[in-house]
Amino acid sequence: MLELAGIIILGILAQWFAWKFKIPAILPLILIGLLVGPIAAAYLSEDGSKWIEPIWNGEKGLFPGDNLYYFVSLSISIILFEGGLTLKRNEIINVGPVITKLITLGSAITFFGAGIVAHFIFGLGWDLSFLFSGLIIVTGPTVITPILRNIPLKKDISTVLKWEGILIDPIGALVAVLVFEFISVGGGGGFTKTALMEFGKILLFGTSFGFTFAHALAYVINKKLIPHYLLNVVSLSTVLLVFVESEVFAHESGLLAVVVMGMVLGNGKLKNIKELLYFKESLSVLLISMLFILLSANINIEDLMLLYTWKTVLLFAIVVFVIRPLAVFASTYKSNLEFKEKLFISWVGPRGIVAAGIASLFGSKLLKEGVEGAEYITPLVFMIVLGTVLLNATTARLFAKMIGVFLKSSESILIVGASSPSRLIARFLRDKGKRVVLIDANKNFIEEALNDGLEAFNVNVYQDNLTDNIELNDVGYLIAITGSDAVNKQALTNFSKIFGEHGSYKIASSVETKNATIEERKNFFTPNDDFINLCEAYRENPIINEVKIISEKEYYKTLDLLALEEKSIPLFIEKDKGLYLVPEFEKTTEERKELVLSYLGKKLVT
Repeated sequence: MLELAGIIILGILAQWFAWKFKIPAILPLILIGLLVGPIAAAYLSEDGSKWIEPIWNGEKGLFPGDNLYYFVSLSISIILFEGGLTLKRNEIINVGPVITKLITLGSAITFFGAGIVAHFIFGLGWDLSFLFSGLIIVTGPTVITPILRNIPLKKDISTVLKWEGILIDPIGALVAVLVFEFISVGGGGGFTKTALMEFGKILLFGTSFGFTFAHALAYVINKKLIPHYLLNVVSLSTVLLVFVESEVFAHESGLLAVVVMGMVLGNGKLKNIKELLYFKESLSVLLISMLFILLSANINIEDLMLLYTWKTVLLFAIVVFVIRPLAVFASTYKSNLEFKEKLFISWVGPRGIVAAGIASLFGSKLLKEGVEGAEYITPLVFMIVLGTVLLNATTARLFAKMIGVFLKSSESILIVGASSPSRLIARFLRDKGKRVVLIDANKNFIEEALNDGLEAFNVNVYQDNLTDNIELNDVGYLIAITGSDAVNKQALTNFSKIFGEHGSYKIASSVETKNATIEERKNFFTPNDDFINLCEAYRENPIINEVKIISEKEYYKTLDLLALEEKSIPLFIEKDKGLYLVPEFEKTTEERKELVLSYLGKKLVT
């Protein structure tokens, strides 16, 4: 009991520590696991035992037999399902082919490259070498996400790394399973037929189970056949059911099934998707905390000493600095990504929980079977996991600055409110080459925005925290345009420091349009109009007009006319390829001539 409680407490403390110092949680978790496991047994414990013994050794231990690995497998299924829920089709419009190549061609390069290198450096048999390479194909989404949260990057880079991290996990597991089966059956000619059959079964049952159960769960939730208080636990049990059932029909197809299930639900019309995400995210944090401590503690000091050689450094260097870049550059050949962006993706390739979990499972099984060299599998994979995490966590931000992918100025725009006028404004900005993201608590507004081809998220500014969303790292403007002044003020209070680098603006309330000071008006979306005026202008003339202004006199005359005309609302100033809100432009020293003024509504008669 004490050990189990200790794991949970230490895991959550490690998560807090990681949040406080902006590092991936996997790093302190693995270090804690090594401390309470092999290090404690070798140097700290009087009787030479581990402080936490994950597997029952006849005297103590948390899990008898193979139960630890069953727990690991079920936990990974939940983690990957949560990852699948976050994958949105509209994210990959620009980089879909790159992601496809990374998880196919890139995986193949990593598999063969790392396998050959492991064989010649450590002298492992070809079968074990390729088992090792299959395990390190995967990049961990649980590691990549916290790294990217702290680095302002272009959306395409973040998207590629996030999607690769989630989609490649079942692929790496599949490859590792096939190699493991090859070792188990002793290879031979009969393996090819067996492997092809297993591969086909994994694809068939993984995709079919995931797709079918996703639609079934969405149906019963949307039809309210499940009471609200059972929603999360029923969803959890369904995920576990899908994983186990898929595994029964085809060994190691479960990971694919839960990822597919998550993707289908995440891109469908599930009404309670946000609640599901919050629950699964909290559960994933707890499970990840426990898993890494358990798996690290399960390593023996003798296994670690196997790595105390120059060969380890050489293998790590080739995998990270040669094979990973080769896989990335081959996968991104002739893509729209710039050289520096490819270089950054090459640098960031940390391994995570799937690699560590499956390595522990297969390593221990092969050791029991007496396979020569099997003792190297688990420590070598953990070395790659810990090394890549440590490298990326400490250098990714600096490396991004060095090569020029670090966004010095965030130019994207976050609009709070997705009503019809907001969507019109967003489309106008998009057509001007700006990235615009809409958020709103109204699901219908968000759905209409998505149908318009806009980026939009269903967000409640009183409850939701957008700061963890890596897709918003490049946002530098915040504009609140809802019918509720309380919501607008709350949005600015919550998010202006994060997303208002260049300015935070809100639409004025009816009281503020009459009583606001000149200084207060500088932070209004429009100088003299409230939300009612905006909606009426949109209803009468849902068009954004543009007028070219030559002189300063003409500029102020046009603004005066717009102030008098309630059905015409000034929006933006375009000058020298720069686009400004009118209040923002007023703060600049730019000359008030040779510009284009855009406004919503009734066309002015001058």
